[in-house]
Amino acid sequence: MLLDIDVGNTNTVLGLFDCEFLVSSWIIKTDARSTADEIVLTFRGLLAGGPEVDGIALCSTVPAVLRELRLMLSRYYADLPTVIVEPGTKTGVPVLTDNPKEVGADRIVNTIAAHHEFGGPCIVVDFGTSTNLDVVSAKGEFLGGALAPGIEISIEALAARAAQLRKVELVRPRSAIGKNTVEALQSGALYGFAGQVDGLVDRITDELGPVTAVIATGGLAPIVVPESRTITHHEPDLTLVGLRLVYDKNVDHD
Repeated sequence: MLLDIDVGNTNTVLGLFDCEFLVSSWIIKTDARSTADEIVLTFRGLLAGGPEVDGIALCSTVPAVLRELRLMLSRYYADLPTVIVEPGTKTGVPVLTDNPKEVGADRIVNTIAAHHEFGGPCIVVDFGTSTNLDVVSAKGEFLGGALAPGIEISIEALAARAAQLRKVELVRPRSAIGKNTVEALQSGALYGFAGQVDGLVDRITDELGPVTAVIATGGLAPIVVPESRTITHHEPDLTLVGLRLVYDKNVDHD
C-alpha cells in the first residue's frame, strides 16, 4: 500500500492506494507547531488495523511541517521507499515559468494528475487557503496560472475588519439579492468567487484557446462547482492521484 501525504496550509490530506485504487483517505488540520513524534502518532492512529504501508509519497506547502515530516520519515519509516516532491524530483512536468523553483509542489502534482486524467490543454482550479488556477499545456507542461485569496480567508478578513459583519456558513442563499446581512455575505462569497473563477477561466482560454477540461479540486470546491459555468469536472482526490503518479516515476517496483 502507498501512503500519500498532501500538506496544505489549512488541511493535510492522506490517501492510501492499492495500486491505482484509492481505498481510504483522511483529512486532518495542518499544525505547523506539530513535532515529528506528534505527527507519527496521528498517522499511526489513522492507519491502525489497516493494511501495511510499503511506500510513501509526500508534498507540502508548509516548510515547518515538511521539516518535521522529513524527521519523522527518517526516524520511523527509514526502511520504506519515500518520494518527496521538491525541486529535482522526477515528475515529467516541464515548468515553463520565470522561476520554476517558486512553484508549489502541489501545483506540479495537480498538473501531472490533470494531464493524466484529461489530457490537455486544461485548467486546474484548486480551492484551498488560496484559489489557484493552474494552466496545463497539451504536452503536460505547467504554463503558469493565477492565484487569488481563498474563500475562507477572505470572509475571515472581512469579518475581522468590518465591525458589523461576521463569519457566515458558506451555503447557497435564497437569492443573489440578500435580504439580510448573512444572506448578503453568502451571496457575495459564493457567487462572487464563482464569478471570479469564470472570469479568470475566460481570460485564460482567450489566450490559450479551447481546453479539454476545467477541473476543480480542494476542500471548498463542492461549494463553488454548482455555481460555476466554466468548471467541467470535480476531482476531490486529484492531488493524491498526482502523488501516486510521481511515486511511480521515481520508485522501481521490480
